[in-house]
Amino acid sequence: MAELPETAALTSYASYVALGDSFTEGLNDPSPAGGFAGWADRLAALLAERRPAGEFRYANLAVRGRLLDQVVAEQVPQVRRIQPDLVTFCAGGNDILRPGADPDEVAERFEAAVRDLRESTGTVLICTGFDTRGVPVLRHLRGKIATFNVHLRAIADRNDCAVADLWSLRPLQGRPAWSDDRLHLSPEGHQRVALLAARSLGLTPDQDPDAPWPAEALHTPAEQRRENIQWARTYLLPWVGRRLRGESSGDHVEAKRPDLLPL
Repeated sequence: MAELPETAALTSYASYVALGDSFTEGLNDPSPAGGFAGWADRLAALLAERRPAGEFRYANLAVRGRLLDQVVAEQVPQVRRIQPDLVTFCAGGNDILRPGADPDEVAERFEAAVRDLRESTGTVLICTGFDTRGVPVLRHLRGKIATFNVHLRAIADRNDCAVADLWSLRPLQGRPAWSDDRLHLSPEGHQRVALLAARSLGLTPDQDPDAPWPAEALHTPAEQRRENIQWARTYLLPWVGRRLRGESSGDHVEAKRPDLLPL
């Protein structure tokens, strides 16, 4: 196991800001208070447990559909203002999914943002991309995502960042980790990512993010084909259509927790 960055030695953070897109906003993980929770909210709860009551503050600036440059323009400047102990910066995935995207070029812009963030916060945690080998259509992007991940590892090494390696988190290859749209995590998937992120920061969570799922019922090839066709009609085609029209699911959506407030 690689050594933790020096900045990740601190396991008691007083303030945390989450940056990114739908992954960090927490889509498809309903919150009891309304809206979505997600792995970042779950990580914030784990971090708050390690602080005296009322001494932990959290902001989540992530908005679904945001591209890397939008995250950098809209969210990164807020970190300069807030100057939290911890920032999670997970962005670039929507860029990589676009036709013709160059993972080398996206990585250059990502690193420029990381250098900016490192000047305004104690610890930066980044996430690698998911392994899409089991996802219809998106499996063809697996090579681009792997290339981007290699860059992310190098960026983390050069800039002393912690890394949550989603690619190697095996439970994310299982159906229970994903919601019906197969593009966003289920509540159980978000919980596994929160546990992985906590471990990547040097914490020892009570649960193991790598624990296998309970055995699933097997589907026949015919059943799998029917499921894939239904998924494509319900979720994939609308998703592709929005991109062809230059639309985003995040149009007119604002950050769910824009201010650094007690959790």
